[in-house]
Amino acid sequence: MRLFPKMSVRARLTLWYVSVLAGLLILYVAAVFVFQYRLLEHQMIHDEIEDAETVEGLLYFDAQGKLHLQQNYYSHPRSHLLVDRLMEVRDLSGVVLYRTNTLNGQSLGGPTLPEEGSASSDARVVKLADGTRVFMISHLHALEGKELLIRLGYSIGPLRDRMLQFLLFQLVAMPIGLIIASFAGYGLAKRTLAPLDLMAARAEQITASNLHDRLVVENEYDELGHMARVLNHLLQRLEQAFSQLQRFTADAAHELRTPLASIRSTGEVALQEGQEQEDYREAISSMLEETARLSQTVDGLLLLSKTETFHAEEARTSFLLPDLVNEILTLLEVLIEERRLTVQQKYDGNVRRPITADRSLVRVALLNVLHNAVKFSSSDSVLEISYSRTTLRSQDGERVCIHDAGPGIAPGEHQRVFERFFTSKSENTLPNSGSGLGLSIAKLAVDRSGGQIFFDQAVSIGARCCIDLPLNWRGGLRPNF
Repeated sequence: MRLFPKMSVRARLTLWYVSVLAGLLILYVAAVFVFQYRLLEHQMIHDEIEDAETVEGLLYFDAQGKLHLQQNYYSHPRSHLLVDRLMEVRDLSGVVLYRTNTLNGQSLGGPTLPEEGSASSDARVVKLADGTRVFMISHLHALEGKELLIRLGYSIGPLRDRMLQFLLFQLVAMPIGLIIASFAGYGLAKRTLAPLDLMAARAEQITASNLHDRLVVENEYDELGHMARVLNHLLQRLEQAFSQLQRFTADAAHELRTPLASIRSTGEVALQEGQEQEDYREAISSMLEETARLSQTVDGLLLLSKTETFHAEEARTSFLLPDLVNEILTLLEVLIEERRLTVQQKYDGNVRRPITADRSLVRVALLNVLHNAVKFSSSDSVLEISYSRTTLRSQDGERVCIHDAGPGIAPGEHQRVFERFFTSKSENTLPNSGSGLGLSIAKLAVDRSGGQIFFDQAVSIGARCCIDLPLNWRGGLRPNF
């Protein structure tokens, strides 16, 4: 579950920034506190060792054999090393030979430990009878033939007080620093997200009437620039979808108007003038012909629309192009037999290589081209289908060409035949002309498959339509049949 869902992104970023900073500061203060405490402990040991070496030179026995410490060697009587010093000198049997007044008669460190003072600096923390904790070192020293154990220490109280003051100062300064950091972090987040506000404001102004507008990409290398590019691509796809929808609506309105008007006028004339049964039969026959044309146009428009809009990311399969052509020829077998056509298939080097693409799209293209070829072929003619290798945009590809023996294509119309609703005005092709959508659908399907379709203009007899397809196509759209 997301924390603080009702907070703005700036506020959440600032909160996370301050939280992380607070955690880092706590770790930093703790580390500095421990480091400083250890450093002061080390310094205290160093001072005690130096003080112990000084004391060794100041100890002496009087005439009665009592141990004393010279006190007249320093010029500042209030020197803290001397005033704060806690010292006790024993012999090896544990008898106390000297004790400073600062101990107030208390034992420094308790009974003598085995091997105590034999190390160069035997340091440890001890507790006096009054509860005072002392950092103490022990050291063995020979004086006038006697082995003495010198214990010297300082109270830990001043060190702890100073460290507590340092910690208190850090705890007071930390919230102030975090408050300042929160304002700075909020300002930084606001400045960082300012382009996002501009993008949002720009996006709010984009409607269906101005889908051609795009968001400004200030820096294409950062995350916001990437988001702007993604949104621009989305707007581009939306614009294409709206354009396709508008074009489909316009095409449908244009093509449906004529047959609908013809059906209406035929019916009105039949009602007004038709008196004989034969007149009604003729009117109904004309209406059925227009209805068939209308149904063909609607089916073509729907197929064209589906080919434009449906995706096929998972529809890619490997298949042999001749197998697909044979499947379509079986579908058109009745029409081929009616025209008494002879189908001949030729292979360049007899090499059959599988292609990887959306099979349904390729089938749509081939079905429309083959249907056109059969429809326009002369009776008792040959329909030639050839396969060969080709190169398509530096990729290996497969080419299939369909050559019919029909009236061919008029000069200047080899490209126009792929336009929507284009029908040639040639008297040779006019009787077999349809809605003018077949080759448009074929071209769109081939384009979506990464290929190309064209008519060979060098052919003088009939028409030769060639389709080039890459062997491995990784994109495209697929109609939803």
